[in-house]
Amino acid sequence: MSKSMLRDPSREDSPAASEARQGHLPPPDQRTPDVEMARVLKTTPLRMALDPSGATIAHWQHDPLHDVVEPMRHHVIMAYNGTIQRMERRSGSSVAIGTFRRGVVIIIPEGSSSRWDIPKPVDVVQLYLPHTTFARVAHEADIAAPGILLERTAHPDPITSRLLLTAADALQANDALDALFRQQLTDLLATRLLAAHTGSPTTIQPVMGGLAPKTLLRAIERLRSDSDADVSLAALASEASLSRFHFCRAFKESTGLSPHAWLRQYRLEQAMNMLRDTDEPVVSISVALGYSSQTAFAAAFRKLTGETPTNWRRRAR
Repeated sequence: MSKSMLRDPSREDSPAASEARQGHLPPPDQRTPDVEMARVLKTTPLRMALDPSGATIAHWQHDPLHDVVEPMRHHVIMAYNGTIQRMERRSGSSVAIGTFRRGVVIIIPEGSSSRWDIPKPVDVVQLYLPHTTFARVAHEADIAAPGILLERTAHPDPITSRLLLTAADALQANDALDALFRQQLTDLLATRLLAAHTGSPTTIQPVMGGLAPKTLLRAIERLRSDSDADVSLAALASEASLSRFHFCRAFKESTGLSPHAWLRQYRLEQAMNMLRDTDEPVVSISVALGYSSQTAFAAAFRKLTGETPTNWRRRAR
């Protein structure tokens, strides 16, 4: 299974930060957003999660910014999460002045360049979206020609902002769950961009009907399989002979849950059964369920139940 990668820059430098510090940067028109952002922001992200598709979610906290962001390979979508402040963005002869606050988004389309003047420290979550992903989602949603992605500066959009900000907190250090969550989130955000942030805003018609019973059973069997099985959104959709876009909608129509939410609920039920019916140590249960550590498992369990695994086991018995 192709696995995504979650970096903790406090323990290990990202290649982008290392290149930026050493001055070994490719030409501006060839830089990926993580490389260009590390150069401009002069720091490393708090967290960075990469997928094989090239889509990336990064959480940054950085100092005031007065610099030019050079053209990048992918679209960059940001949700602001810091102190309310005024800022200025210059693109050629165009000047945009806006207010950064929760509920606004910033969009830097692929290949564009602008100067930013932000007077205070910034807390922001960013999505780096390859245009190939944007175009694929448009095709799967039966949109013949997606409009040009618009440049946005502190543009009010609480839906996109909320979706992106949840990405920084939703990662649970479980490869299968985290990868599936990011894949769903990336496609959902691309759909939102098509609907609200292109030159030709699109109304995406809801897909009616769920999965056929046999197709749903195969999808659930794959999700229930061992930790080495490929439970990526691409694999689930391919087995159902559907696009990722249509598979997610049909799966939720059939089950009431997204594939990620279904798998998270199933992992929780497994954990409860093992805690109640066996004497396995919590650390062994966390490994069996695919968590990177007992701490990560305990945090995920408590988030869903309000209790630590140990306390839940004691009460359940």
